[in-house]
Amino acid sequence: MYAPTMTNPDENKEAFYNQLTSVLSGVPRTDKLLLIGDFNVKIGGENDKWPLVMGKHGIGKYNSNGELLLALCSEFELIVTNSMFKQKDERKTTWIHPSRH
Repeated sequence: MYAPTMTNPDENKEAFYNQLTSVLSGVPRTDKLLLIGDFNVKIGGENDKWPLVMGKHGIGKYNSNGELLLALCSEFELIVTNSMFKQKDERKTTWIHPSRH
């Protein structure tokens, strides 16, 4: 399953995150959990609201899909690791719109 993009209806996004929450809820808290994927989000670089979830090395500005992912990560004590380490901007994303080059 792919994470819904920004153009998807809110119902699709809600269904995706509800299903993901259900799966993650079944993982014992004592297990190590890595959630890997392209979630079609922008989390930005401002971590004031999410200091336990993301670092200060994000890119751009967050969007509503990013807010959904950050809330999920907060609920399950997960960290968006690619925002924790300083690296070149082109290594922080999996895709950039052609107009941004």
